[in-house]
Order: sequence, then C-alpha cells, then structure tokens
Amino acid sequence: MTNELYHSVPEHGGRLNRAARHWGIPQDQWLDLSTGINPVSWPVPDIPARIWQRLPEEDDELPEVIRQWCRAPEDAACLPVAGSQAAIQTLPQLWSPCRVGIPVPGYREHGHWWHRAGHQVVPVRLESIDHDDDWLDTLDVLVWIHPNNPTGLTLPVEQLLRWHQRLQARGGTLVVDEAFVNNTGLAPFAGIPGLVVLRSLGKFFGLAGVRAGAVISDDTVVRALANRLGPWAMSGPARYVMKLALEDGAWQARADKALNESSRRLHRLLAEHGLGNSTGTTLFRYLLHPKAAQIQDTLAQQGILVRLFENPSALRFGLPGAEAEWQRLAAALIKCH
Repeated sequence: MTNELYHSVPEHGGRLNRAARHWGIPQDQWLDLSTGINPVSWPVPDIPARIWQRLPEEDDELPEVIRQWCRAPEDAACLPVAGSQAAIQTLPQLWSPCRVGIPVPGYREHGHWWHRAGHQVVPVRLESIDHDDDWLDTLDVLVWIHPNNPTGLTLPVEQLLRWHQRLQARGGTLVVDEAFVNNTGLAPFAGIPGLVVLRSLGKFFGLAGVRAGAVISDDTVVRALANRLGPWAMSGPARYVMKLALEDGAWQARADKALNESSRRLHRLLAEHGLGNSTGTTLFRYLLHPKAAQIQDTLAQQGILVRLFENPSALRFGLPGAEAEWQRLAAALIKCH
C-alpha cells in the first residue's frame, strides 16, 4: 500500500441527496444511520441577535471552558476551530516533509491532507501494533484515531503515552484524533511537547452542522496553527453554542448513559439477526461481513442508509433515535439474512 490510497477525495457518510437519487427514495423518507452522530442532540437555545451581528470575540472564555470540559491542564494551549476537520486540513502544513503514520482502516481525511502537504504517508495496520513498538522508530509523526473510526478500537491511555514518549525522544509528534471520545481521553496530558489532541462537538453532542471543535497542545503548535487559520476561524454562533453545551454537565451525564444503552442494544440487534458480533463505540457499531455491500443495498432499498467499507468488507451502523426508528431497522434487518 502506498500514498496512492490518499490521492482521491475521501468518502463520508450522510450524503442523503446522493442516496435519494441513487435509490429513488425522497430524502425525507430516509433513516440515516451512516454518520455515527448522537441522534438526540444537545438542545440548542435561541441565539441572541448580538451574536449574529458582531464579529467573534476570542476573549469569550471558550478556551478555558474547553480545558475544563476535557480536563486539560492549565498550561495546555487550546484553540477553538471550525470542527476538528479544520485542524486535520491545516496541521500537516506546520511540518516539513516527513514520514507520517496513519492507521488503516481509519478516517481517511488524515492521510489525504498529510499527503497533500507533501508528506510520506505510512499506513499502520491495526493488527500490527500489538507486537512491539519498534515500528514507531520509522515515523516522525503518528496520527492516531482514538477510538478508531470506523472500527472503534480503543487502546489504554498508558500505551498511547508510551508511544508519545518514544516518538518525542527523537523529536517526533503524536496527534490524537478524539472526535468520538465522550470522556477525558489524552487531553489531561496535553501541553507537553509532541502531543496534539483534537476534540469535536459534532459526534457526542449531535451537532455536526455547527462545525465546532478544538485543538489542545503546547503553545508552539497552537500559535502556529492559529497563524495559519487566521482571525475568526470559528463563527460567533458556533462559539456561543459550544460554550453553553460544554458547560451543561447534567445533559452530558444523561447522554452518556443513553448512548451506552443504545450502543449495547444495537450490538444485540445485529447479532439477533444473524449478522455476527460488532465492535465500535457508544456512537456506532462496526460490522465485518463478507456480504456488506449486499446488506447495505438491501437496507437502502428500504430507505435505511448505513456506511459501507470495502477493504475490509464492513458496515458501520449509527444509532437509531426514536423507538419507531429502532423498530424500522429491526424490520429491515429481517431481509438481510
């Protein structure tokens, strides 16, 4: 496998317009389970007119709220960004061309943008990481998706810190994409050289459309990234919504419990319909299956969209929300045997 894997623009879930055209089903009749986003989103209040009328204020205490939310230390630098995607696209520009490890399978935007910035992308197979850590010595930067998207693989924090120390001993960097984390992750260790943590509001809070995220790292990286992104990199309404959502600890506790229950329910549902055991996170289930393409098509003919992966052959199911959606999925799965 070479950098050719990252030449093309990566595919994403949630492309309902295309699905509606392809399968001839109106968009409003679909159950979209392709994106792995909380189906019960944080309730956005009315946004005051002044927020829309004024330029974003960077001294709105949002960085401190983010640090408290993810339990980052006070000396960690924090930069709110327009979703973690903004950081994924821009971070590679901060390094001179080097060797960058990217997990496979994994969120392909990372490899795509490091490749576009002139780096040599080195695929890191998930099954190869348990033997020893010698493979790290061939890399200058390791990008790790934690938990992995789409497989849901989660590693002990101690293992990731060990990787960071080994990379940093040679001046290397560990970039950790925690878009699907709904607890503390590696943010409590941010601020030390060679560690960059990406967080997002889109998944756990169910607010992908607001485009809100954060980069937590040392001051050098954050300042360089801020200079690249320029002023007003995140809109005022997005900053307003993000601050309120992160401060709502009661909603987060309820959501965490509900997502855990829903993820277990979806795992059981897939197994009960003979599709085997799934892996994943509290926000999605990942199912390896030799007939993944056939299953996706069968579900799509019934107006249910799930994410298809070809190498290896697999499906990713997001969580249904209302009980009627659960029943609709259960009925559709009967035809997937």
